[in-house]
Amino acid sequence: MTFENTHNPILPLDIHIPDSEARVMPDGKLYIYGSFDEREDVFCSDKYHVASTADMQHWQIHPEAFNGHQVPWFDDPNAPHYPGIDWQHPTPFVQKMLQQDAKDGKDMKQAFELHASEQKPPLLFAPDCIYHDGRYYLYFDMSDDTEGVAIGEHPEGPFSAPRQLPIGGIDPSVFVDDDGRRYLYWGQLFSHGVELDSDMHSLNRDRIVDNLVTEQEHYFHEGSSMRKIGDTYYYVYANMQRGKPTALGYSTSKNPLGPFTYRGIIIDNAFCDPQSWNNHGSIEQFHGQWYIFYHRSSRGSQKHRRLCIEPISIDDDGNIKEVPMTSQGPGAPFGPNEPLMGYQACEVHGSLFIDVGSQFGEQLTNIENGDRAVFRYIESSQPWQAIDVQSTGSAVLQIMLCRAARYSGGQYSK
Repeated sequence: MTFENTHNPILPLDIHIPDSEARVMPDGKLYIYGSFDEREDVFCSDKYHVASTADMQHWQIHPEAFNGHQVPWFDDPNAPHYPGIDWQHPTPFVQKMLQQDAKDGKDMKQAFELHASEQKPPLLFAPDCIYHDGRYYLYFDMSDDTEGVAIGEHPEGPFSAPRQLPIGGIDPSVFVDDDGRRYLYWGQLFSHGVELDSDMHSLNRDRIVDNLVTEQEHYFHEGSSMRKIGDTYYYVYANMQRGKPTALGYSTSKNPLGPFTYRGIIIDNAFCDPQSWNNHGSIEQFHGQWYIFYHRSSRGSQKHRRLCIEPISIDDDGNIKEVPMTSQGPGAPFGPNEPLMGYQACEVHGSLFIDVGSQFGEQLTNIENGDRAVFRYIESSQPWQAIDVQSTGSAVLQIMLCRAARYSGGQYSK
């Protein structure tokens, strides 16, 4: 499937690829590896699809790259299992949940363990992929907290011959340094890192470094992603600083396994949907420009997450300034006579959200008095004379055109 678009959300409305790891591969194209949302009741699905572009405008969504049913150890009681969450040393977030569950007569730890042991479909969670020595290595994780790696001859797949990794948890991220040494990062609530052997799947568990970044010092929640810029390692992850992991934050180090220093937030998707809960993404340079790749949920839910992209800048001191979500995305601002669709709203405030609609595939819906939608940015060399709005129903709309405002710390100022 091919698709042309430079605005957010990037891919067709029925293609939901969250948890995006963006990689420029040897052919010069940019590839997006992520989960694949397609169900109402659970995150992700049992398949991966890869998207690619040569110019950040013309996109190709490739056939299925990998399927959870290819994994022989999934839900095998005899397969090795490794712990993912350290219940003996709960983070403040986990402590708060445990305390609330105790008040409600629930047992969160027992619920997690029951969830891990119950039979479930072979869901594939957030992946990563890297090129090394002529082959492509797809790192994946599953709904039974196991992780593995599959191999492909092409960046878009298909991937096969999966091997289980001797670790447990979610969100693997792989990194190959300039000297050829290989590293793997993963974890939810607790972050971990280790050097991989040359076969790209073996590792020494005694050399695992725990708590590379923590909730207390770095606001880490999940979603590890590693890049190197100059001589500095950038660890990007879902960030809890504003109360829930809707932001992507980053920490830096001069060593791939730390120690890491917290640097700040790159983007926050808190207002993409009233139910927005998490974020997961990466940074990558393409054609000389750095971008942040992230997702937004839709349909009044935590799910139906879709790929979005924003350009970012890195100053001489290595700082990444926080950027707002935009409708514009990696392309130019919307111009006169260019349709601006309801589903391209980059923020919603109140009860409204983006959902399936009869008019344009998807639209803003569940709108109540005082609700607000934001579209960012539009541009014209001439004063705006009129705006044509197409909608169903009747209401009084207040449309405000504002000059681009300064954005810092999740807030705007003129």
